Amino acid sequence: MFRIFARAGGNRLRSTTTLGALAATRAFGTKAAPPSRLRNIVWASTGAVVCGLGYLYVTDSSAGIHRYVFTPILRLLDPEDAHNLTIAMLKYGLCPADRAADDGLLAVEMWGKRMSNPIGLAAGFDKNAEAIDSLFGLGFGAVEVGSITPLAQEGNPKPRLFRIEDSDAVINRMGLNNSGMQMCADRIRSRFWRLLASQSKQQGETVAELSSSVNRSAFTDRLLGINLSKNKTSKGDSYSDYVDGLRTLGAYADYVVINVSCPNVKNIAAGADVAVLESTIKAVLSERNRMPDYRPPVVLKIGPDNDNDQLKLIAQLAMDYRVDGIITTNTTPTRPAGLRDPDEVAKEAGGLSGAPLRGMALATTREMYRLTGGRIPIIGCGGISTAEDALAFARAGASMVQVYTSMVFDGPGKPREIKDGLVELLKGRKWTDVVGEDARK
Repeated sequence: MFRIFARAGGNRLRSTTTLGALAATRAFGTKAAPPSRLRNIVWASTGAVVCGLGYLYVTDSSAGIHRYVFTPILRLLDPEDAHNLTIAMLKYGLCPADRAADDGLLAVEMWGKRMSNPIGLAAGFDKNAEAIDSLFGLGFGAVEVGSITPLAQEGNPKPRLFRIEDSDAVINRMGLNNSGMQMCADRIRSRFWRLLASQSKQQGETVAELSSSVNRSAFTDRLLGINLSKNKTSKGDSYSDYVDGLRTLGAYADYVVINVSCPNVKNIAAGADVAVLESTIKAVLSERNRMPDYRPPVVLKIGPDNDNDQLKLIAQLAMDYRVDGIITTNTTPTRPAGLRDPDEVAKEAGGLSGAPLRGMALATTREMYRLTGGRIPIIGCGGISTAEDALAFARAGASMVQVYTSMVFDGPGKPREIKDGLVELLKGRKWTDVVGEDARK
């Protein structure tokens, strides 16, 4: 009897439990997700977080993947193809950016304009002014485009760009290939007014008001340089190409560079002929001084192969005509001792850039600073790849430095790498405190 009632009671308990579960399911089942749906939500959320973090990592220029993965892959390509692909990616914004703010120790003033850091990009990288904004995004304090000639020209026959891998060096005989000043001017002009229109809406000022006060880079703390040169068909002793370039492009440059030292174009005689150099400087500065509204600083770019007597003459001309700055230096047609080149790439004709050029460029910088007494701002260029290199050029007299070739081997994080290294090396001092320090010893 007891077993019968126990069995019946058990059945009623199970029925009650089952009914309760069904009722609970009816009451709450529409709100609680099945286990499979929960798993999908968890996986989707995890995937979104991972993708977001991956995006932040890949789009940071200082991420190691750029130096150790993407840049070596690019170097598997033909050098000029790799360069063209890089420009295309920068042009369309398919590139990383420097997200860190520049340390105040690195600020410098050039020609009355503030730069948040003294690291510039040398001419030759963005010949046609196609990727200015993306290059500023990499963290440069200044971006120099060109060289630009009055007429478009193809440059020298290919191949014309070579890497010396073991020496972190490049040889180029590009021959000043570019789209010509009119096409480049259209790009630079439209960019400038487009950014000013955007800033005008944000700041409540008219475009005209902004145009009279803003840097030509359209950034408050960055500078845009425009490098001018001559067409291959122009006479060696002429200066009209530089004057034409200044007239067309000068109004949109924070500084204009007169390239008188390209080793890959035979008719650029100003770098080696003092009489031609003097007439060129005189004509360009005269034209600049006649500009009605805005007059950009004029900077002279010289080569690394001048002897002391030539440097003295260049320095004297620069001071006599009040040149606004000097870039030391361009590439060299020579091949410095100690070049590691097992593949004998150095036999190729053209201008050498990169680490082997450092000693020559540094010596020229130091001598030019001494000869000018520090009265003319100097932009150091040639073989700079580390913070130690940049600091050495500053101590030799460079108010600003430029890089290019080191990015070919180390990738887009180079500006941030040098800036971070400089902050450590300066140990609380300012960049401007060390400029010309060697001459004061």
